Amino acid sequence: MKIPAGAAIAEGELPNSPEGLYMTDFNEGAMLKWVAQKGRADDWCIYCHWDGHPSSWVRLYGDKVMLETHIRRCVPCDEKVFMKYRY
Repeated sequence: MKIPAGAAIAEGELPNSPEGLYMTDFNEGAMLKWVAQKGRADDWCIYCHWDGHPSSWVRLYGDKVMLETHIRRCVPCDEKVFMKYRY
């Protein structure tokens, strides 16, 4: 099954903490919503923002997740899939 470009492939919530998806010292412990999205090429990425926004909003306006530990915490994946992550 081919996933269309721009489609959400996974989503979830993690706390803004070192054990979760740590993005800022501000509002530590609050929940962050993340959305993994298929790119136009053979790639993918994850965007996140404070919870309370719909997934479609997070995909358009969220911050891109850039640290490998955070990426793998959101989407556990093998090395082949991880190498397709678009930074």
